[in-house]
Amino acid sequence: MAPVLTSPLVSTQWLADHLGADELVVLDASVHTVGTGLATMWRTAKDAYEQHGHVPGARYADLVEAFSTPDADVPFTRPGAEQFEAAAQELGVTNTSTVVVYDDSVGEWSARLWWIFRSFGFDSVAVLDGGFTKWRDEGRPVRVGALRPVQAAAPDTSAAFRAGEERPLWADHARVLRAVSGEQPASLVFAAPESALGEEHPPIVPGSTPIAVDTIVDPDTNAYLRGPALERAFAEVLDAEEIVTYCGVGSAACVDALALTVLGHEKVRVYDGSLLDWWRREPEALAS
Repeated sequence: MAPVLTSPLVSTQWLADHLGADELVVLDASVHTVGTGLATMWRTAKDAYEQHGHVPGARYADLVEAFSTPDADVPFTRPGAEQFEAAAQELGVTNTSTVVVYDDSVGEWSARLWWIFRSFGFDSVAVLDGGFTKWRDEGRPVRVGALRPVQAAAPDTSAAFRAGEERPLWADHARVLRAVSGEQPASLVFAAPESALGEEHPPIVPGSTPIAVDTIVDPDTNAYLRGPALERAFAEVLDAEEIVTYCGVGSAACVDALALTVLGHEKVRVYDGSLLDWWRREPEALAS
């Protein structure tokens, strides 16, 4: 029987206690970046996963390609249902699995994959609080090397993974425009640290409230703030009926979206494509 989740976050102790459990799938969703702002480039972190180690039994989930739409106009555009099913099934995920995701950064990539799973109706998924950094710093076991590929289940078996109907957890450019104009109000939350955009960059979306990921994660443990501390971080927007989070490309935005989910906010959307999509669709922003 798969372990039962009671929160979008699980502790390192919870994962240590459940490693090896039936139907538990642990995924390393790390992505490495080079450069800042418009010069940013993203690279798969599979080499680091194999050479520098990972949680024992964890499989590498490739957000750069497998869990994104290939040849899309913006990097990390969310996958369609068919591609998502294939990518999840290749990693051994079934509809009865419990999935725990982590990364080796501040949690933006694991939160992104968590949001993708949820958007397709899969709720038995959580993020490892503190990620690989906290796991490693606590002296927990680390495995080096690649795992054997998972044998994908045949489509007509009960083990085949099927995505549910996509939920309205994403915002597009038109939705953000309606928030900016006031036609359909929403609080816009900018989740990326300003330093990630470089020294010179086009303006962010008008009317945004900056709540950067590094203000909602404990710098000593890499874990999310909790309780009153987390509430204070989002105090300016918590009363909004709907919140749209965004960042540079739609990854850090998912950290804020996860934190808001922990706080119980029920209407949060992530702007897929985020500033890269906004800038390419708003010529006046690039001209500023």
